[in-house]
Amino acid sequence: MLAKFPLMDAPKKGLPVSIITGFLGSGKTTLLNHIISKQEGIKTAVLVSEFGEIIIENEFTEQIEEIEIKVESDPGGTEMVVYEELVNAIYKVLEGPEKIDYTIVETEGLSYLLELALTFLGKELRDLTRLDSIITVVDCANYNIDLFDSQAAYNQILYSDFILLNKVDLVHEADVDLLEVKIRDVKKDARIIRTKNAQVSLPLILSVGLFESDKYYQPPQEPQSQKEEHYHYNDRCSFYYLEHDEFTSFSFQSDRPFSVPKFQDFLDNQLSENIFRGKGILWFEESELCQIFHLSGKRFTIDDDQWKGKRKNQLVFIGKSFDYDQLRSNLENCLV
Repeated sequence: MLAKFPLMDAPKKGLPVSIITGFLGSGKTTLLNHIISKQEGIKTAVLVSEFGEIIIENEFTEQIEEIEIKVESDPGGTEMVVYEELVNAIYKVLEGPEKIDYTIVETEGLSYLLELALTFLGKELRDLTRLDSIITVVDCANYNIDLFDSQAAYNQILYSDFILLNKVDLVHEADVDLLEVKIRDVKKDARIIRTKNAQVSLPLILSVGLFESDKYYQPPQEPQSQKEEHYHYNDRCSFYYLEHDEFTSFSFQSDRPFSVPKFQDFLDNQLSENIFRGKGILWFEESELCQIFHLSGKRFTIDDDQWKGKRKNQLVFIGKSFDYDQLRSNLENCLV
């Protein structure tokens, strides 16, 4: 039985959850430490999977608990992953003494990545959590092409939102290029980021902290900086760029509504693979409700909400080397 708890204090739009996966030694823990060190003011719960168990690590409550992931078979003999303990762990995070802003699940190279992700879309958690991103870390220095024959490696690529090719400084660029080609054979529009020591701009892979909508809907009047990452605003094209790695953030606003079919076509057929994240408030002609939009790679969610002010479309996208004039044109073509 799943534990039931009163969830009066659960975030209205759901606790954001990211899954970090990859084989042993790929750099998952290094990435995790990088995320936690950069998320100032954001309380993060971490669930670490080790040898079929999950441990809750929470620096605010110092709570550590082992949680078993079960694999069972249905009457037809099909294996199913039963994440009851994971669901209970999320309940405990939500009901803990400290309000948690974000949760990260770190897993080893399991072949049940899709089932793990679907746990957060199931009836127990879909109204309490929001699957923010699925991040696969690949060790370029020790990655064998033969691993593409394994179900675990295949699933890590197929179901990820972002793929970090880590330790690129330890191998020849041609080898990294070949690995990227192999990855795109599995997933043509994969969002791939090359990293050293798992250092990545957090706005690309997470939607909290550095990428909160209220920080972008009102552009700053002068350049801002945050630790090593520098953000600049340009009045001509309404975009920011991350100075050290050429990633840009593009904002769009309109007092006219979107057409649902046109916006759907934009997401399905016009969205550049160089756009990694998107977030915003959508106004559709076909709906009286406000729509909260989150984009992570090619995967997106749209949730209903009540309007709290003037109706308008407000969007921000983050990516690398994309054509912002084309993006603006595509969005304008979605307007009624």
